[in-house]
Amino acid sequence: MSVPTITLNNGVEIPQLGFGVFQIPQEDTKAATLTALEVGYRHIDTAEMYGNEKEVGQAVAESGIPRDQIFITSKLNNGFHATDDALRATDQTLTDLGVESLDLFLIHWPLPGIDIDYVETWKALEKIHADGKSRAIGVSNFQRSHLERLFSETDVVPAVNQIEVHPYLTQNALRAFNSEHGIATEAWSPIAQGDVLDDPVLNKIAQDKGRTPAQVTLRWHIQRGDIVFPKSVTRSRVEENFALFDFDLSVEDVAAIDALNKDRRRGPDPDEFNHIP
Repeated sequence: MSVPTITLNNGVEIPQLGFGVFQIPQEDTKAATLTALEVGYRHIDTAEMYGNEKEVGQAVAESGIPRDQIFITSKLNNGFHATDDALRATDQTLTDLGVESLDLFLIHWPLPGIDIDYVETWKALEKIHADGKSRAIGVSNFQRSHLERLFSETDVVPAVNQIEVHPYLTQNALRAFNSEHGIATEAWSPIAQGDVLDDPVLNKIAQDKGRTPAQVTLRWHIQRGDIVFPKSVTRSRVEENFALFDFDLSVEDVAAIDALNKDRRRGPDPDEFNHIP
């Protein structure tokens, strides 16, 4: 199956479907990533905070797939927001992944309550991009107010904003704001860590389509134009999550799933989250 790509605001193309490694233990990450690459995924999403960049790098190196055919995203850990710390952390990420440059590097959280302003951190990412250490840069968990500050005080518009999105948190206003400013939306926790899978609306659509509720949910993300990266350590589930491009949801199906919104987060509130591990 051919995975469509989305062209970011600097011309870099990113596969719309990727494989996430959040909460996959170090000892399982290499095998899980190799499985994903064997199935056909060419976009891997990791982060310094996940503690498994080395294992992702090992899988990429051992896969036999040319590096330029695999899109790798990582994210800056929360403890490295100062300029020099961010630059050093990026170099460590490149070393751990065993690559010369990333395809996408993100600020993981804005951390609005800490002493170091995320504007300073973004300027460090601008340097990382200018130095060729990442083909594109972006943010994660940024609200509209955070983005507006970047627009007014920095030079580069983020290529991506990776935010929590699922049928119980559709984020339509923030997604529209991202789109208005040429920022692609990436959806993390796309099935709300399984919370939505028992929903009767999703199950009815899944039954009608001969698909699983997870496939219907992931297809909803795809048809809304977002980038999504489900994760699993089970090969059958990895394959299931990849089989999204040989069926469509109707306009009515998409609207019915949109209507499930409860503004219910599974993760922290970005306006309040200031955790440094």
